[in-house]
Amino acid sequence: MHDALRLDAVGQAAAIRTGELSPRELAEAAIAAIEARDGELNAVIFPRFERALAELERLPREAPFAGVPILLKDLGWRQAGEPYAAGSAVRDGVEDAGDGYGVTRLREAGFVILGRTNTPEFGSTITTEPAAFGPTRNPYDPAYSAGGSSGGSAAAVAAGMVALATASDGGGSIRIPASLCGLVGLKPSRGRVSLGPALGEGWSGFSCPGFVTRTVRDTAAALDVVAGLHAGDPYDAPALPGPLAAEAGRDPGRLRVGYLTAHPRAGVPEAREPAEAVAAAAALLESLGHDVTPGGPEALADPDFPGHFGAIVAENLAATVDGLGELRGKPVGPEELEPRNAAMVAAARDRTAAQHLRSTQWTDAFRRRMAAWWSAGHDLLLMPSLGVAPFPLGWIPADDLTLALGRTAHAVAFTSPVNATGQPAISLPLHRTAAGLPVGVQLVAAYGREDLLVRVAAQIERARPFTHDAMG
Repeated sequence: MHDALRLDAVGQAAAIRTGELSPRELAEAAIAAIEARDGELNAVIFPRFERALAELERLPREAPFAGVPILLKDLGWRQAGEPYAAGSAVRDGVEDAGDGYGVTRLREAGFVILGRTNTPEFGSTITTEPAAFGPTRNPYDPAYSAGGSSGGSAAAVAAGMVALATASDGGGSIRIPASLCGLVGLKPSRGRVSLGPALGEGWSGFSCPGFVTRTVRDTAAALDVVAGLHAGDPYDAPALPGPLAAEAGRDPGRLRVGYLTAHPRAGVPEAREPAEAVAAAAALLESLGHDVTPGGPEALADPDFPGHFGAIVAENLAATVDGLGELRGKPVGPEELEPRNAAMVAAARDRTAAQHLRSTQWTDAFRRRMAAWWSAGHDLLLMPSLGVAPFPLGWIPADDLTLALGRTAHAVAFTSPVNATGQPAISLPLHRTAAGLPVGVQLVAAYGREDLLVRVAAQIERARPFTHDAMG
């Protein structure tokens, strides 16, 4: 592997600015890494190498990331003139016009876009095994899942193809792949990053764009590039005290941290590796001077949450499918969808608009109940990033929907509530199984407090530097 690919994105940008590295040299090294490893991993489904190299001549040279390669998740993150499948064969030949706002800002920051990464069909599950494009494999063990729905992005970054890649998170889809691939993955606060111009919100506000990276400072600096309100956005996150990149070196102070190794909702089994990861992280935080005690928001125990959350997701999926049918001029039939999505769309069609609104109102109340725990004086909640142990490909079966939905519900038990509340949360790669597979832990802050997450995550990273063995 070219030594430059071992640098994080901030380091690569600095090497280009000082002349130690040229944008072409770095782009060609990244392309070579993709060509060498992607045959095994299947992370990059739409490469655009020749176009990317041609664009090097037009880089904004004074931009903060001029010449740094990046990959885009093939869900959201639309790029004008490029293929866009959202993990589905249904989209074949359907064109979308124009860059998304996030892609425009990435270009303005000087990133070199090398292609698009694999994702499950319409991002509706936690493993990247779409029928249309085949499974993405985990660089730590190709028999295992890289997670979803940002699995292609996570596998590419973990394997050292690029230093960072775009992602998005509607129920855990940044944090879960970050956990499984040993990366940093921050789900921003609702409204921090615009979904425009195509959308005002994703999954009724559950979904947020972000990144998977190998370092906290890359996550912070990349979010600085894309964050901000655009005219017409439905809401804006609270203003941060300054650039997130500056927070990575600041002392977080003495924080009050609650932690959960087991989910408080009945019927969610405790998984040994995630529980061990949280216990070790709690001890680390205590050693760093924080007040760490067991416990979390009582609202997490509410047995009605999964039903309301799942109904809202299914209804948004049905709207996506209907919109795609209108765009292509022919309705999308259930036989064109993967069985999981066909079932979700069918369930959504059995619900009324009034029932949808009742679920959103229930979620509004849930958000207030959750927020009360932070308002009562807690700073952070520490939980597993994934409610199950690292799992092999095929563990979420395509042909047994009952088993698939049950396993998925357990897996997202710690992540999906944070999508419903709109709070920021970060997954950090602090643990490995006996077999060497990564296991992440999740820290959740109050709404709008990405600054606090970056401060404490950087403190943890300094105390226990992250390792990235899958880079080769």
